[in-house]
Amino acid sequence: MAKDIVFYDYWRSSASYRVRIALNLLGLPAEYRPVNLLTREHLNSDYLALNPQGLLPALIIDGTTLTQSLAIIEYLHASTPGSGLLPQDIDGQYKVRQLSYAIAMEIHPVCNLSIVNHVAEITGGGDEAKKAWMQHFIAKGLTAFENLLDDPGPFCHGDKPTMADCCLIPQLYNAKRWEVDLSALPNIRRIMEACQALQAFKDAHPDAVGAPAPG
Repeated sequence: MAKDIVFYDYWRSSASYRVRIALNLLGLPAEYRPVNLLTREHLNSDYLALNPQGLLPALIIDGTTLTQSLAIIEYLHASTPGSGLLPQDIDGQYKVRQLSYAIAMEIHPVCNLSIVNHVAEITGGGDEAKKAWMQHFIAKGLTAFENLLDDPGPFCHGDKPTMADCCLIPQLYNAKRWEVDLSALPNIRRIMEACQALQAFKDAHPDAVGAPAPG
């Protein structure tokens, strides 16, 4: 049965990007409603009524409101027959979650733009402080992620993209944005190439979604 999906996202939000990839991999069309972080639309009362955390993304599926990107992806996996976002075996599920959490719970929180802006403000370092912070923590996190990879498949785990790939690719978009050197991370670069060849990832890319109109 077709799902009625409304998706609140921001084009450059890593968490939103993860869910866009997952929706595309599952072939689930959604009505996209952009929320402009730069104009603080996420703090409007209407959006806070939907998501009290004031974070993106939020997804309404058949009338049920979901927040937190990994929880959303797991919900989509569990409610979509034939989903491969998590493997069927418990060891594979553990591995995909381990890799996903390494990005979503280790790299992303300290590299959130609100954190970086605060660091620049209290240090007086401006854009140079932001870039140095991002390069340090993204490189450190991705190096650890590289060392966690133990599967020779083209993707993070096996021969099909999973939730881990949904997490990795948005982080690599941020790495490129902040000019992080990936030359010493061959497995990550291999996975990136495999994902970038798939239409589901191409269509989820921020450049494909486009920045919201100012206002």
